[in-house]
Amino acid sequence: MNFNASAQNYPKSSGRKLLKRPNEVPGLESSGPTQAPPPSMQMPYSPYPGVAPPGMSPYPPQMNMPQYPQQPMPMGGYGGGYMNPGAMPPGMAAGASSLLGDPLVANVAMHYGNALVDSGKQLVDREFEKYVPVTRLKYYFAVDTSYVTRKLKLLFFPFTHKDWSVKYEQSEPVQPRYEVNAPDLYIPTMAYVTYILVAGLALGTQNRFTPEILGIQASSALAWTIAEILVELVTLYITNIQTHLRALDLLAYSGYKFVGIIFAVLLSLLFQKTGYYVALVYSSFALAFFIMRTLKWQVLTEVDPVNSGNEFSSPDSYSHQNMHARLTGHKRRLYFLVSVAGVQPLLMWWLSSHLISSSIQ
Repeated sequence: MNFNASAQNYPKSSGRKLLKRPNEVPGLESSGPTQAPPPSMQMPYSPYPGVAPPGMSPYPPQMNMPQYPQQPMPMGGYGGGYMNPGAMPPGMAAGASSLLGDPLVANVAMHYGNALVDSGKQLVDREFEKYVPVTRLKYYFAVDTSYVTRKLKLLFFPFTHKDWSVKYEQSEPVQPRYEVNAPDLYIPTMAYVTYILVAGLALGTQNRFTPEILGIQASSALAWTIAEILVELVTLYITNIQTHLRALDLLAYSGYKFVGIIFAVLLSLLFQKTGYYVALVYSSFALAFFIMRTLKWQVLTEVDPVNSGNEFSSPDSYSHQNMHARLTGHKRRLYFLVSVAGVQPLLMWWLSSHLISSSIQ
């Protein structure tokens, strides 16, 4: 059998139809547009985008899938972390900036912040007040220049003073600036610091000064003062003496002795050892007299926690047993007062005698 390619004689197969080229399909031109298949041949789709039964397309033909901006996954797992600022819509960002720029919103935020800070400050002050009595310390430092001058005059010349009572206002003592008899902590604190400096000056004139000597003087004076106050508080507790004295009151009265020590040491620089002893004796006697007269109204006045505030007592209080108890309590108060006043000259000598050289005549 001869095969003629130009004749295009293709073998016929039974039961099969040969496909024709596109240009040979009747009514279809090669240069024209391709016609869409009939609707029966299109892939059906669901009218609900994104949800479709199996075998159906969720989106209509020629429809692109929606593209969403991919946000970075925050650290710590899904739902935690922070929002990507770039993913915020421009309208939302503009609205937030305009909201923050509103004067009313800014004022509300400022008042809220101030209220939050004030509440936190009050909480800190209340917790700090439990350990450090800041309110009580303010009372002892409420002084002025006039009070300091009058108080120093009273410490050096207490013999001419007449009224030693402390005035009270609504069950609280008047501030020291208005009452010269009230105890303060300003003069004891300044006298304590000045005592350390004067001690360094006195040792420097004797070629005995070293940088460590100031720390030794400060710690030694502070230790003796604390020990004195502790002994007095324990004595009041053991003897069951009810007074209006507080620990800060005892600290103030104990700190007044540094004024006399400074006076004695400075006088020793001018008049040698004779001037030191003359000043020490006079300042010690003046301080003891001052302590006796000042604490008389605080110690010898009996405080009755049951009948406090009552002007008159019941007739039973004048019985023999009660009178004996009152006399015994008065003696304990008097002994305590004398011991507090008598220990001041000894402490003044102990804290200043080593500052005077034995070679000075």
